[in-house]
Amino acid sequence: MPVGEVSSSSIPEGADPGEVAALVAAGRLADAARLCAGSGRHAAAAELYERACDFASAAEQALLGAEPGRALRLAVLSGQAELCARARARVVSVLGPRELDALAADLCARGHACEAGELWCVLERHETAAGAFARAGEVLRAAQCHERAGQPAEAARVIEVALRSGSAQCGGPDREAELRVALGELYGRHGKHEAALRILQQVAPGSPLRRRALRPLATALERLGLGQALEELRAEARVQGRSLADADAAPAAATAVPPPSAAPARLFGRYDVVREVATTPHARVIEARDGLTGERVALKIFASRLTGAGRDALQRFGREARALARLQHPNVVPLRDFVATGPAIVLAWMGGGSLGELMGRGPVAPARAAEIARAVLLALGEAHRLGILHRDVKPSNVLLDEAGTPKLADFGAAHLAEQEATVTAAEIGTLGYMSPEQRLGRAASAPSDVYAAGVLLYEMLTGRLPEGDAAPSRHQPDLDERHDALCARLLAAQPERRLQSAEEARRAIEALDWPTRAPPRAAGPVAAPAAATSASASASPRLGPAREPARACDAAERRHDAWTQRDVLVVALDDASLGRAAAFARAGHPALPLVLRAERAAAGGPERGQIWIEAARGRSLADSGELLDAEEHACLLAAIEALHAAGGAHGCIDADHVFRQAGALRLAYPRAPAAAADAAGDRAALVRLRGHECK
Repeated sequence: MPVGEVSSSSIPEGADPGEVAALVAAGRLADAARLCAGSGRHAAAAELYERACDFASAAEQALLGAEPGRALRLAVLSGQAELCARARARVVSVLGPRELDALAADLCARGHACEAGELWCVLERHETAAGAFARAGEVLRAAQCHERAGQPAEAARVIEVALRSGSAQCGGPDREAELRVALGELYGRHGKHEAALRILQQVAPGSPLRRRALRPLATALERLGLGQALEELRAEARVQGRSLADADAAPAAATAVPPPSAAPARLFGRYDVVREVATTPHARVIEARDGLTGERVALKIFASRLTGAGRDALQRFGREARALARLQHPNVVPLRDFVATGPAIVLAWMGGGSLGELMGRGPVAPARAAEIARAVLLALGEAHRLGILHRDVKPSNVLLDEAGTPKLADFGAAHLAEQEATVTAAEIGTLGYMSPEQRLGRAASAPSDVYAAGVLLYEMLTGRLPEGDAAPSRHQPDLDERHDALCARLLAAQPERRLQSAEEARRAIEALDWPTRAPPRAAGPVAAPAAATSASASASPRLGPAREPARACDAAERRHDAWTQRDVLVVALDDASLGRAAAFARAGHPALPLVLRAERAAAGGPERGQIWIEAARGRSLADSGELLDAEEHACLLAAIEALHAAGGAHGCIDADHVFRQAGALRLAYPRAPAAAADAAGDRAALVRLRGHECK
């Protein structure tokens, strides 16, 4: 209706028609509406308020005028939740099912799908309501309606689609965690405990939703027989000052879970759990029995809770599966199956334990050491032939079957020939077994794997990692200069001076005679370089005076590592320092310093344990007087959030601890962290750094 016109119904009885018409003609619709409302003509007032786009007032007048359907439409346009609730309650109390259904369809057609869904829920048309909520982007309400309609699989699909599509990330980490918890609870309610475990363990410990995830996560672990992981979860709950029974209850749609049965838990419909063997930040290893073949197997199930690092860990998991699928060799742990829905890698069970455990039980005879090194080199030779570099050869990745046959395992760090990414020492591998070029961040090669095999051989022969003069005959009297020369060629610092292939190294080992006697000696690797009254003092030839320019406040703890040719901070190892360093190691953010080594002192010795940490390089903000821009502030914020998610805190963020080198920003290791360091303090300190001159 044109602004200057007014219907006869718009003129209130008893009101001056001329006055109302004049107000409308002048465009003063709100004044005309108030005049109508004051005279009790609510329908006319609602019409005028609607024309004036005052939808809240129009809805109120429609409610007073006994027009609940119109009131609800207007209330939705107003965007006021409380008004919508009142109008909806009036509609439900007045209209019959047929009228309600028609109103819901009309609202949906007008683009108000969420409000339509609420009405269809009242009518218990849950499947129709789920479609409306899905159209409105209300993922959890849509899933809830599908479950009420007896469609739990469709409910799970709705949430999974939201997680995969990336729409959850738009709402931030809390929104994504909320969806994961809801999906995990849904799986748990319907007995899908494997799927519940997979999704719930991705809710980071630092997330506000973690508390709600504890109870369904505990139920899944209990049902699957994962006792060790359940104890870890109980310990986490105790740290938070609660028990698992105190965790937030699941939503009202949850039903009670029946007590676990005596039958063994079955994973992926085929594998009966025997026991949980180990847990890492990225995987759980479970001994199981294949229900189809009866064979003992090891299930390696992906389980990453570390924010930021989880996607990289999943890529490593996929790399391992692809590498093992290509490798069919008697000295490689056989791949039995890959379960994409886990994801999980199923491996043949290695009943003989690891090489690390073998060395821990006592000295290894040189002939046995040569046999094991030869087997590792045979496996590496086959891998290199297929274009696969292992890059993480170490004692825990060499497993023995029941007959004692060595088999190379854990190709998660493997570099496949079709991949072009170069992974640096900061991202992959284990420092003590890395080649010098990897420690410097250069690309790995076949001689890099040969170097790691040489470290294994040396450690088996001597009981220690190579350091300084790597002549094994100094520690093993049955060896001679021929064995020394071989180890020197395997462990040459320059790749071009090293034995160039696994095949060449294997032949060199086979060309020598190896003693069969294992003389008594201390088992296992030697302790870290000794620390005297301060952690910085060391008599080890590997550590010397610092060579790089440093601030005076760093000088006492700073030393030069002859192995890696870089300065390191050497910190005394105690429970507090070890816990702090472990959090930095778990965080794995490129703006945080690397934890390079942590070893306790030898039992009964005078030394103290040590932690070696990457020393800061470049210029600090305190020296340069520069400011943090928005991008740099965001980088450091991401770094400390990764640290908090790993269970740690910095406690000493200031201009002295922020360094720039070659365009990169790094946060130095805390020199004197506050006793009560926490996430809030770190964030506040970082805020103080931004926008203020660093002096």
